[in-house]
Amino acid sequence: MGIIGGEVSVVNLGLEAFAESLRQQGAKVVHVDWRPPAGGDPEKIKLLYSLERDEVDEANRGGVGRILKSQPVLVDVQPALKAIPGMRGDLFLHSGPPVTWDRMCGPMRGAMIGAVLLEGLEDSPEGAERRLRSGDISFEPCHDHSAVGPMAGVISPSMPVFVVENKALGNRAYSNINEGFGKVLRFGAYGPEVIKRLKWMEETLAPALAAGIREAGGIDLRGIMARALHMGDECHNRNVAATSIFARTFMPHLLHAGLPNSVAEEVAKYLSETDHFFLNLSMAACKATMDSLAGLKGSSLVTAMTRNGTEFGLRVAGTGGEWFTAPAPIVKGLYFPGFKDEDANPDLGDSSITETAGIGGFAMAAAPAIVQFVGGSPQEALEYTREMYEITVARNPNFTIPFLNFEGTPTGIDVRRVIATGISPIINTGIAHREPGIGQIGAGLTRAPIECFEKALKRLAEELG
Repeated sequence: MGIIGGEVSVVNLGLEAFAESLRQQGAKVVHVDWRPPAGGDPEKIKLLYSLERDEVDEANRGGVGRILKSQPVLVDVQPALKAIPGMRGDLFLHSGPPVTWDRMCGPMRGAMIGAVLLEGLEDSPEGAERRLRSGDISFEPCHDHSAVGPMAGVISPSMPVFVVENKALGNRAYSNINEGFGKVLRFGAYGPEVIKRLKWMEETLAPALAAGIREAGGIDLRGIMARALHMGDECHNRNVAATSIFARTFMPHLLHAGLPNSVAEEVAKYLSETDHFFLNLSMAACKATMDSLAGLKGSSLVTAMTRNGTEFGLRVAGTGGEWFTAPAPIVKGLYFPGFKDEDANPDLGDSSITETAGIGGFAMAAAPAIVQFVGGSPQEALEYTREMYEITVARNPNFTIPFLNFEGTPTGIDVRRVIATGISPIINTGIAHREPGIGQIGAGLTRAPIECFEKALKRLAEELG
């Protein structure tokens, strides 16, 4: 009689080749794709163990509570100089972590030139560039002023911005207004047609939006985002449903605001033609949500992920406003006709605040049609969402995904889990041409650089002794 009296079933851990050898011999095998934490790196494992503390878990529970409690509401539209804390007449804000003129990528330089022309500080691109090089204008991240902007993210003093208030927790966030597609400032274009459109937005669109919003007494953004996720949006690169819901909510109030019919017609036309209108509102809503975690001692939750076309930047609740940076990644995706990989600038924009808050790329299972824009397949979109559950600490009941039996979106990126699993956050994004003035050339997917999370993990361990 053998030592084992029955049929043998094997559980194989690690290398699948061992499981395959057993299958070839007729054995029943269950393969488990197990890997050691942090890829087996002793230093990272030591840091992870040092952060397996009740105080970190408790801080993260408090952080998740703030995320789920947040109620971002659009309350106004005002000039940046009036609305944004710390804004000055000589200050231009930009996306991503801090960057100087000499290190700015082409699209951001183009957007800065356009902003100088818009402000009337110079009357030619050449003069604008000289002014920007001279040091007369200061550059600071939008994130340092409770603001966000897509792609180049440039906000200059006269630009109108959305004012979004987190009604549950009291903080505010700000974003510029979406220009639509084509040659636009956020992708570095600054021709006369770009400046003309921005002037119309400043002089006609912004006052009309402000009047309608005030007439409405504020517009609930979380509710619009929740409904849009049930209608095929993920509220980053797909905003068709959210923009439509906003228009249906907003237009009756605009008509009651007593503005001329011609203005209402212009605003209605703009909303009907600008599918990405809601992107900037989604970003401001997510910023207002995630800023509520800032300075949460001991927390390993990520509060911001952003890119300036040169560097990727990360912030973590428990390390204050410190930036953890790495080179900006390249985006892999679909190009417009006539463009290719070598034309593309590395990733840029504050719009990855949506992924930070648990939507965008994290909610791609809700928006299978997004793959027609960024590449991949509907099955891959589903898998990306499932993968993000591995690096987050909660599922948001406010944002649910029908295809996953209305499971909440993966929420609360934990630096510890990113390092332990080796899984980096997925981001879906636009692709800008590397030269200023050309604009968007495609869209695709990328990953946050793991180096940022490694730096943040080490710093958090230092903070906690």
